[in-house]
Amino acid sequence: MHNVGLALDGAWRVLIAGLILGAGLPALFAVGVRSMAYGQGGDAEEHAAGVAPAPHPVGRLIGVVCFLVVVLAVGLGITYIVATGFGKVLSFDHVYPTIISKH
Repeated sequence: MHNVGLALDGAWRVLIAGLILGAGLPALFAVGVRSMAYGQGGDAEEHAAGVAPAPHPVGRLIGVVCFLVVVLAVGLGITYIVATGFGKVLSFDHVYPTIISKH
């Protein structure tokens, strides 16, 4: 019965990672695209004929932050893969990730 508990624990971890990386990052990218459209104003929004809405700096800021998080996550994933290929490990012992030798 102990093995079933371990298998379910592992399955939940894989499910959560899949939701975050498999659906979360593309959804965050989509939010960034929509925020940039909102931040641009102009033809990106519905408006009355002849009236162009003003740009929204907050929309652009949210879009940039979303894109930055996606780029950092992809960069961290590539770093993990490359470090593993060189026989190293990615450590999160400090505030920022570091590449260290395997013990």
